[in-house]
Amino acid sequence: MQTGWVLRDGQVLAAAERAESFLERSRGLIGRQSFDGAMILPHTHSIHSFGVRFPLDVAFLDDDLVVLSVVRLRRFGITLPRFRASHALEARAGCFERWGLQPGDALEFRPTP
Repeated sequence: MQTGWVLRDGQVLAAAERAESFLERSRGLIGRQSFDGAMILPHTHSIHSFGVRFPLDVAFLDDDLVVLSVVRLRRFGITLPRFRASHALEARAGCFERWGLQPGDALEFRPTP
């Protein structure tokens, strides 16, 4: 898991983790009691929340990390596949509203050294 920051227009939105392996992508936020920040899941077209203990905000991103769509996912939910997406961004429900995240936003992941 690589740690860093998610930015929009040079402004930090949240601390972030980026899943690097298939196992890390498969696990996502499953089993965590809470989560402050964001998780980037490369090579992801759909998300489920089975085993996640809180509702999620999910953004589907293209290759350039531009937000294609945003959904709220309740516990034990699943999204429809977004075939144009190449990444997903997960955060605790309500975060995207606080961040003002919406389709068309260009994001950046900046790893910490």
